[in-house]
Amino acid sequence: MSADDGTADDGIGDDGTEAGGTPAAGGQDPRAPDPTRAPAPDATPAPDAASAPDVTPAPDTPLPSAPATGLAALSLPFRVVGALALAAVLVLTGLHLSFLFLHVAPANTVSTRQAKAVNAWIYPEFEQNWKLFAPNPIQQNTTVQARATGLHADGTSFLTGWYDLSARDGAALHGEPLPSHTRQNVLRRAWDLYASSHDDDGRPVGTRGELSAAYLTRLATQRLERAGAGGRGAELTRIRVRARFTPVPPPPWSGEKLAGHPAYRTLDWAEAHR
Repeated sequence: MSADDGTADDGIGDDGTEAGGTPAAGGQDPRAPDPTRAPAPDATPAPDAASAPDVTPAPDTPLPSAPATGLAALSLPFRVVGALALAAVLVLTGLHLSFLFLHVAPANTVSTRQAKAVNAWIYPEFEQNWKLFAPNPIQQNTTVQARATGLHADGTSFLTGWYDLSARDGAALHGEPLPSHTRQNVLRRAWDLYASSHDDDGRPVGTRGELSAAYLTRLATQRLERAGAGGRGAELTRIRVRARFTPVPPPPWSGEKLAGHPAYRTLDWAEAHR
């Protein structure tokens, strides 16, 4: 105990440490933070990731649009023309299919009332038949031949010999990888239409007689002009058509005999049609 202040000097300093800087037993270092003390007002806590405000990302750069195709690539006038052309094709296709259905369907009220319009559309280009499934298929070859009269370029008249139009069509199709179905059958179908609408004396039977005769004559005229009948600059004035029927030889094992020579059916002269 000091004589000056009456207190015992136990070696503990004013800051609570023993002599030499060692904390006193049972004491706490006053420099250590107090866990029960509130943080200072200026202390900023670390931001919590969960409570951090949402950050709006920058908008994406717009991608370039794909170039327009089809009608969209055309200007407005061409779009209108294209749309009208497409509508016309659809209407024409629907009309053709409707007429074709009425032609092949069994007789009914609509097909009977519209028979004239249906026949005018179907014949002769779109005629349908069941000869492929006939119990007795055709047993002879039919070739269509024609000749013509006309005027040469100098005004003199001429008469051609017989042109075998069917043979010329066959020669044009020989070797073709994709032969034309129309070229193969148009002459044969034209003759079949004529024969079915005329009697043996050449008188028309039914409403298709005059139509079939004009159609056959027009085809013959076009084929003769294409073949150069009469020479350069010639004008065909009259056409005569005939059909040549040749029996198909039977197979050797059938025992059938070939009937005679080829037969002909020759029509009267008719005005050339183009």
